[in-house]
Amino acid sequence: MDSGTFWAALALMLVLEGLFPFLSPDGWRRMFLKLLQLRDGQLRFFGLTSIVIGLVILWVLSQG
Repeated sequence: MDSGTFWAALALMLVLEGLFPFLSPDGWRRMFLKLLQLRDGQLRFFGLTSIVIGLVILWVLSQG
C-alpha cells in the first residue's frame, strides 16, 4: 500500500463519518447520547467488531 492509498482511505473514512451528522444531526446526537451510556466493555466489543469487519473486508479486497 502506497501513501496515496492510505490518504485516500483516510479521506473516505472522514467522508463516511461526516455523512450521518450532516444528514441527520438530531439522530446522530441521540445515537451519541446512547453510546455515552454504554459500559467500557460494550464499547470495546463494538470497537473490536468494527476492526475485525474492516480487516476481513481488506483481506477480501486484496484477494481479488
